[in-house]
This record gives sequence, structure tokens and C-alpha cells, in this order.
Amino acid sequence: MSTKKTEKPDGPRPERTGGTEPGSTDVTSPGNADASSGSTDASSGRTGGGPAPVAPVCPRCGGSGPSVRTVAETCADPESRTGGLTDRLAGSPGVPSRFDTLLHFVEGMVLVAMGAYLARSGLQNDKPVYTVAGSLLAAALFVGTLAVVRGELRERKAVLRGGPRAEALWQPAHHCSACDAVFCPAGTPWQGVLTPEQFQKYVWTEAGYGQQLDKKVQDVALPPAATTAPGGTPDRV
Repeated sequence: MSTKKTEKPDGPRPERTGGTEPGSTDVTSPGNADASSGSTDASSGRTGGGPAPVAPVCPRCGGSGPSVRTVAETCADPESRTGGLTDRLAGSPGVPSRFDTLLHFVEGMVLVAMGAYLARSGLQNDKPVYTVAGSLLAAALFVGTLAVVRGELRERKAVLRGGPRAEALWQPAHHCSACDAVFCPAGTPWQGVLTPEQFQKYVWTEAGYGQQLDKKVQDVALPPAATTAPGGTPDRV
């Protein structure tokens, strides 16, 4: 019984170059470097290597972050609605719709008809008191109904006409919940720091419907630092 012996070849063995095993991948190659940097950018959340947006800072108290939001975001917050802040920051007054105006007119005419019926009943039954009372009531209700309808139409027209102006001043504004200040981070289209009441008066008067402000807001003084952008039709109060 014979035993076979396995011998190793006598040829030279290949030498290693650069400390890399054959078939291994060089992690420092340009392609891998680009992929690595791309993953870093993706993890950081930045696109194209651009700088992250700068958060607005309140010029009164220096607050930023969650305490500083746009006026639109603040007004949409349920807590602002229940706390009355939404009403204090409203960019326009609430006006009756066309349907509401029509309904008010119909209701007024029904009351006028009732007064006229009372006056007619007094004539037919020879009761002058009913005649006079019914006539006066019908006349007063008729004039009052026309006055209400005319006022609603005028208010709605003023709001529609000043809407673009008010929107241009209202949209860029930010509100700071830390100090209850309203400001424009870029200083345009208006400058300065205002209270919610001052801000509302400023927007409404510049839009042309300042007469619809509450008496308390009408008495608020605007600081001279607040400047306006061209193109408005102020209705100073």
C-alpha cells in the first residue's frame, strides 16, 4: 500500500501592494467618497448643500422657535380661537353674506306688512289709533330695513375692495406668544413691533374699513415707527 504526497508549487507567491487584499474594495475611492458624502447630506436633511432657513426672531424679547409663528398659523390654532387671540388678530371684519342681507330684507318687509295691515284694520273699523300706530310702525320698519340693508352692502363692498391690501399687510406678519408682539421679520411691507390691537387697527385702516373697528381698538394709538407700503387707501380713525 503506497502513500501519495502532495507538494506545494515552487513558483513565486504574489506580493501585496498597498495593503489591500486582491478582490477587496477600496473604501477611499472617489466613487465611494461621493456616496458617503451623499448619505451624510441625506441624513442631515439638507438638499443640495444649501444653508438651513433662519428662524424668525422677535425683535422685542428675542424669542424664536415654537413661540414665533405667522399670524395665519396663530389664528388657526384652536387655543387662539377660544382665548380670543384670533379675533384680536383678524385681518378683516366679519360681514353678512348676500343671503343674510336678503333674509334681513325679507324679515323687515314682513314686519312692514304687519304694520300696514294694522293701519288698514284701523281704517276699516274706524279706529284712528290703530290707523296712526300702524302707519307709523310700517314707515319706521321700512326705513330701518333699508338702512340695515344699505349698511350691510356698504360694509361688504368695503371689505371686498380692501381685501388685497389687507392681505398684503396681514400675511407676512408673525406673532410672538412670549411677549404678545406682532412684527414682520424682513421689515417689509411694514416695520416696527405692534400689539395685536395696534396691528388690527393698522391693517383695517390701511385697507379702508377702519370705521368698522370696535371703539376700544379705534382708541389705540399707532406708533410712528410703523410705516406703510405704497398702494393703500387708508381710512384713518
